[in-house]
Amino acid sequence: MSKQKTIKASFSFEGKGLHTGLDIVLTFVPAPENHGIKIKRVDLAEQPIIDALAENVTHTVRGTVLQKGDVQVSTVEHALAALHAFGIDNCLLEVSAPEFPILDGSAKFFVQKIQEAGIEEQNAEKEYFIVRKKIEYSIPETGSRITLLPDDSFSVDVHIGFKSPVLGNQFASLDNLDDFATEIASARTFVFVREIEPLLNMNLIKGGDLKNAMVIYDEVMPQERMDAMTEKLHQDKIDASKPGYLRELNYENEPARHKLLDVIGDLSLIGKPIKAKVIARYPGHKVNTDMAKLIRKEIKKQEVLAPVYDDTVTPLLDINAIKKLLPHRWPFLLVDKVIDIRSNVVVGVKNVTGNETFFQGHFPDEPVMPGVLIIEAMAQTGGILILNGLEEAERYSTYFLKIDNVKFRQKIVPGDTLIFRLEMPEPMRRGCAIMKGHAFVGGKIVAEAEFMAQIIKNK
Repeated sequence: MSKQKTIKASFSFEGKGLHTGLDIVLTFVPAPENHGIKIKRVDLAEQPIIDALAENVTHTVRGTVLQKGDVQVSTVEHALAALHAFGIDNCLLEVSAPEFPILDGSAKFFVQKIQEAGIEEQNAEKEYFIVRKKIEYSIPETGSRITLLPDDSFSVDVHIGFKSPVLGNQFASLDNLDDFATEIASARTFVFVREIEPLLNMNLIKGGDLKNAMVIYDEVMPQERMDAMTEKLHQDKIDASKPGYLRELNYENEPARHKLLDVIGDLSLIGKPIKAKVIARYPGHKVNTDMAKLIRKEIKKQEVLAPVYDDTVTPLLDINAIKKLLPHRWPFLLVDKVIDIRSNVVVGVKNVTGNETFFQGHFPDEPVMPGVLIIEAMAQTGGILILNGLEEAERYSTYFLKIDNVKFRQKIVPGDTLIFRLEMPEPMRRGCAIMKGHAFVGGKIVAEAEFMAQIIKNK
């Protein structure tokens, strides 16, 4: 398992806002464990903070806008993509305006500063959003679609297409986030010349110029009209008779790579790193953030994500190893194997069969595992976590002191595979341990409880 990360030192940027044209200062500040990515508007008296989460997205025209109450901040996606690519979970972003500086329209400078500052590993475990089955979201009227497929790591494929003689169909992919800095970070945002006039009329891109975007000229216009537009943008005169890119490309497929950058930044609003293969067709901030909102809803439904269980993988502790730690024996040993064990988390498995002795009376015609035995099995799994860290573990036993907040959500029947996840949120004190336990079947929580147990040396 991976640990959470933050940056080692603060760093700042100064630059213009794409839409406001304001001179903006953006500062990245290290943050403690479980802080997440948050944005503080330091230009306002109350210095409000907005969580960088999908449910706070309110607008997606030419950038992703986060809002809390009447306070908003826009064009956050490039900075978020850089943080996500380096696995940074905790960071406070202090900004002096309602948007981030656009810089050169890419994530290049964010990447450089993160590399210079360094990354600090923290003690808390990193929590992933693991895709277990295909998730798809589309916007039929635009043809935009994002598909997430199960995978052991994070990768992205992006397909874009425009009805343009200059920019048609393009493809870009990123198989490993380690390549983000060299393959994706320098890809700049792009705009068509034919889009600039409407954006100016919408009171946007006040800070736009040829230095912070790729400008694509694909529909020839009269020179007078081109001159009027470049004058509004305070740009040098452009020959209106020559279509093409108005700046040299960093990559042959730079527009597709930039769309991939945006996908990473927008999906980071899930609030957790993702393990999935992402396939994006005609992506944009709207479809990207809608997918992130959909996943956020799923995360909220389930307080704790079910552990990944692959029955083809050799367990960390089999039944014989468990017997060396626990004093329980048939018919009361209720943990078959342990598939994960760390300093404060353990994951155990119980295969429920029709041969269980308790089914003889509970109930002969409708076999249901007693709730007290589900809690007992959960507690035995927690006992393994405690005893595994002790020398001469066989000389100790664990005993219940208290059980609180027990909930049963689904009955357990023969054929079910119970997955128990026990977490110890704080170190043991005076021989006592507090744990939070969840039981899963088929990826869904079926029971939960909080425990307090005492560890006693056997006589």
